[in-house]
Amino acid sequence: MSRLRRLSLASRLLLATLLTLAIALPLAGAGLSHYFRTTATGAFDERLEALLNVVVAGLAWEPTQQRLVHERSLGDPRFEQALSGWYWQISDGGERVLASRSLWDQRLPVRSHRQVMVRDLAGPRGTPLRVIERDIRLAPLDGPLHVSVAVSRETLDAELARFTRLVTLFLVGLGLLLLVTLALQVRWGLAPLRRVQADLQQVESGEAERLDTRLAPELARLARAMNGVLDRDRRLMTHARHAAGNLAHALKTPLSVLTTLADGIEEPRRTRIRDELARIDAAVRHHLARASAAGDAGLAPRVAASEVLTPILAGLGRLAERRGITLRHELPAGMRVRMEAQDLQELVGNLLDNALRWAEGGVEIRGGSDAGGSWLEVEDDGPGMDEAQRQAVLARGARLDEQRPGNGLGLAIVADLVKLNGGRLELARARLGGLAVRVWLPDRPFQPAD
Repeated sequence: MSRLRRLSLASRLLLATLLTLAIALPLAGAGLSHYFRTTATGAFDERLEALLNVVVAGLAWEPTQQRLVHERSLGDPRFEQALSGWYWQISDGGERVLASRSLWDQRLPVRSHRQVMVRDLAGPRGTPLRVIERDIRLAPLDGPLHVSVAVSRETLDAELARFTRLVTLFLVGLGLLLLVTLALQVRWGLAPLRRVQADLQQVESGEAERLDTRLAPELARLARAMNGVLDRDRRLMTHARHAAGNLAHALKTPLSVLTTLADGIEEPRRTRIRDELARIDAAVRHHLARASAAGDAGLAPRVAASEVLTPILAGLGRLAERRGITLRHELPAGMRVRMEAQDLQELVGNLLDNALRWAEGGVEIRGGSDAGGSWLEVEDDGPGMDEAQRQAVLARGARLDEQRPGNGLGLAIVADLVKLNGGRLELARARLGGLAVRVWLPDRPFQPAD
């Protein structure tokens, strides 16, 4: 059922037409065959009845020899040819039997009927026969005489079979013609939709800002509505960027003041405070730059993961040593990820920060490439999470342990970055025993997440 829902419009139309033809054409063929069979059989039976009347008209009683005689020819030499399949017979049900020469020493079964009856039976040599018969009275005989005329059905059956073949070939050809015609109609009719799809791809890739409205009236209204949505989203994004920029600017002054005040604090606290303020300042600068940018995550370049993440791994490696935790990393030298460099640093930094916060003795980060994208995986040997917790922790601000440090936004921020770049985020049980966070990012821009 899910496959049917994913069918394209063209496939749906063609499938619906195919089902209609698969039902309608056989019904039409059956109706035509039935009509022709009835008509042809009726005409065949009328001819048999005419032959029966000729046989009855030529029947006479010879009083001198006290026997039945037939004084009229039926006009068809096949009644004279032995076992030709064309027979007539007159019988009183006893010893008096008068038959065509074609019957030779064979006899047709007698079944008395006051009215004219037509039936099928197997004749001499197994030939299928069409028999017409009736009872008549002939003076001076006391009893009725049974008159039968039988003709081979082979000619009739061959004609019926020939008509059936012709009808079948005609309907198959008609069905193919209708399918080809409909396929051309569908292609022509859906051409405006393909134009809309091409315009959407151009909008996604940044090559255009609006959809072309020079379309059929129905699609033109749709394109105008979608352009309205695009314009509104563009205004909202501009407003959000301005708001983020204003916030970043508002934070720069307090950060500068705090940096100055840190100079009056004794070592080593002064260095630690200045390092943390420097990280905050770098993050503010980063988000200010992002807020001022007009690009989209789908246009991000592919960056070398090992080079971009070296500062993050070095800094968090020192933090891990102070906590007595071993941080191991396995990132291929040629691994490239389609993501802004600072976004990648923020993503991995949040994952490692969260892992170090919960780990007991070890954290691992691995990466690699597969068909269509790149993946990163961070594992720890902490307490881990059950399925319900994994779902809940992705909610922004969710906290599983309020006694642990941190604001609980790490994985939620990671989820936002992954979604922004069209990737996937998965939480599972780690091989080390704790939590495993796997991120997959597509190589192609605007590839939707599953």
